[in-house]
Amino acid sequence: MVKPVTALKTVRITLAASVGILSLAAFAQGLKDPTRPPVIAAAPAPGGTAVDAAATAPVLQSVVIAPGRVVAIISGQTVKLNDQFGSARVIKISETEVVLRDGKELRTLNLFPNIHKKASNDKPDGKAGNRMQ
Repeated sequence: MVKPVTALKTVRITLAASVGILSLAAFAQGLKDPTRPPVIAAAPAPGGTAVDAAATAPVLQSVVIAPGRVVAIISGQTVKLNDQFGSARVIKISETEVVLRDGKELRTLNLFPNIHKKASNDKPDGKAGNRMQ
């Protein structure tokens, strides 16, 4: 036979564990998915219509380069080299960018548009340094 004190302890532990698990689930709902592309809001166009300019501009979301497979995801559409994207053709896919050709116009989509590469061996004074000594 189970002692009343032990049964009460078991109920309290179970209740405390349930509250803990539910509070973690509530906390997790507020977290954002780090793999989702950012939401970009645009101001209304002149003329009073609310046209989302970001929705019309293609956005490079992902690049997959694997043996026998090179694809990019542009605005939710998976494309390969020489595929058509809208009126443009995909002419180059690299690790961080995709180049589209629309007639004579070239458009480069960067995976990280706000990040600019710098040489790591440059000193702050602008003179290139020798890393091997």
